[in-house]
Amino acid sequence: MNKKHFSSFSVTKVQCNLFGHKLKVSKNITNHVHEYQCCRCGMEMTDTADGLLARLTPKFKETNAYLAKIHQKKQQAFYAEAS
Repeated sequence: MNKKHFSSFSVTKVQCNLFGHKLKVSKNITNHVHEYQCCRCGMEMTDTADGLLARLTPKFKETNAYLAKIHQKKQQAFYAEAS
């Protein structure tokens, strides 16, 4: 018996392909960089350096983690000086 492998069919993926993703901010990295997740299909996106959106790859996750660390240190230094 021959087993055929079908790609998983999802109505939500079809909706996203037809109407676009319904993105919601899932994580604030800095004041201008955010990570997003589609409420329908779960795809993750992030802001890029040129202001566009791109799929959230492991490389982007690593970059965003580094940016968040730098941003947090700057915020702590700013508030320490203001006190």
